[in-house]
Amino acid sequence: MKAIKSFLARKNVVLSAKRYGIDALGAMAQGLFCSLLIGTIVKTVGEQAGLPFLVSAGGYASAMSGSAMAVAIGYALQSPPLVLFSLVTVGYAANTLGSTSLIPGQAGAGGPLAVLFIAVIAAEFGKMVSKETRVDILVTPLVTILVGVGLSAWLAPAIGTAATAVGHIIMWATDLQPFLMGIVVSVVIGVALTLPISSAAICAAFGLTGLAGGAAVAGCCANMVGFAVLSFRENRWSGLVSQGLGTSMLQMGNIVKNPRIWLPAILTSAITGPLATCVFHLEMNGAPVSAGMGTCGLVGQIGVWSGWLAPSEQALANGAAAIVPGVMDWAGLVLISFVLPAVLCWAFGRFFRKIGWIKVDDLILQ
Repeated sequence: MKAIKSFLARKNVVLSAKRYGIDALGAMAQGLFCSLLIGTIVKTVGEQAGLPFLVSAGGYASAMSGSAMAVAIGYALQSPPLVLFSLVTVGYAANTLGSTSLIPGQAGAGGPLAVLFIAVIAAEFGKMVSKETRVDILVTPLVTILVGVGLSAWLAPAIGTAATAVGHIIMWATDLQPFLMGIVVSVVIGVALTLPISSAAICAAFGLTGLAGGAAVAGCCANMVGFAVLSFRENRWSGLVSQGLGTSMLQMGNIVKNPRIWLPAILTSAITGPLATCVFHLEMNGAPVSAGMGTCGLVGQIGVWSGWLAPSEQALANGAAAIVPGVMDWAGLVLISFVLPAVLCWAFGRFFRKIGWIKVDDLILQ
């Protein structure tokens, strides 16, 4: 046992919740931001502006999301170069297979979650064999890639199916009356946005449009704008931009350390969701993937706007029609997306800070 501990220490393999649940998870969020999220933003701008180059550039960036996440994880685990480079293949395989499902004809939504689990294991195996042989340039990439791709083939589809189960909750919620549906969808999609689960993929896989899509937008905005405002005193303007226009997943490491910091955003989503469905009748009839993007590059808001003018095929199939937006439509979009998440999350956060549930530095981005 002592020999094993000594070997792991020498290979810098640290079996700890901090290393995997905070360091690796936080790095993965940055990898996701630098690929899928940036790619979606660029592609959306290109589509709206009629610029094919931006559409292509965004597509390339999004396609590399699995590799970007895996390399970011490997970097956080302090992997040597050959392991780090090999994770490009591992991340692609895990993300691709995690986006499939064990249910025939159904897409999965667990790509990022599959990358997190599988890239960590592949990286640690690669580190353990790194520089242990005279043919390291062959052994290390082979072990890293074969372990990663093998686990992807074995586990990733199941992870995709499990993540897609979250989508079933959404479909069940859409059969309820708008008040309860607004709460359930807003909270679930908002939580999925911040977790290492693809909220955008969930919305896309289930064609989430209409009022359900509007509730999803509300939940995403409650988390993104909410965390951006909630943590402003710690992260200032850089945090406001990276979370408000980027992703609330950047806070996942801090949530692992203190889950109570998530309560303001969750409570906010439980309020803005039913307001979106029952008061403002906010519908997201653009591409369903936009419902799971929130304020990331304003993709969610662009989706609502484009759905007003020219509904997507999925929305048209669900009975949507083009409209001329009125004052109430614009007021609902602005209030649900920006104003209410900022005000409510700040107010809840102030209360939780006062009672000691959120402490100084709990929300600092690393």
